[in-house]
Amino acid sequence: MVQISNWLRRVSTDLVTLLGLVIFILFTTLVLPGQAPSDRVYEETGQAEENPDGAATPDLSFVYSVNELYEMAESYGVQGRRDYVKARFTFDLVWPVVYTFFLVTTISWLFEKAFPGESTWQRVNLVPTLAMALDYLENISTSIIMTRYPARTALVDSLATVFTPLKWIFVGLSFVLLLCGISLTLWNWLQRR
Repeated sequence: MVQISNWLRRVSTDLVTLLGLVIFILFTTLVLPGQAPSDRVYEETGQAEENPDGAATPDLSFVYSVNELYEMAESYGVQGRRDYVKARFTFDLVWPVVYTFFLVTTISWLFEKAFPGESTWQRVNLVPTLAMALDYLENISTSIIMTRYPARTALVDSLATVFTPLKWIFVGLSFVLLLCGISLTLWNWLQRR
């Protein structure tokens, strides 16, 4: 893990970090808004209807029970479940890479400035990679549920309910670390001035 962290620090140059920021901003403004799965409720006919209240979705929930997961699968209908799985293996293959690239490079760059030398604090650049791994595990497990519905998938359904909150905890922690890195880097810069 130390070698991976050190490698991530070495590749997080000014240019690579700026590239990560630009890609993140472009993706969140141009692509992400069109991927809101909670905007539609699917009927069994396959027609999507607008849902102003927003249908529940595992990806945007913090916690849900196994029964609530199957209720979501039922509410999507056949086409909705197909679209859900398709989104997990198209958009949701790219999105975790985008936010992880941004967070890892930016945290690495900031913590290099905030904690010069070989501080163990620089290892926090690995936190976003855990978020990405949990995101993929969530996507795989919920896709299995949607594909096999109405059949129950023991263990996988329980794991999905664990992967989702852990994903959000590590994503949230990554952004907290980002803000801490910004604050510490600014503080160090002001101290030197």
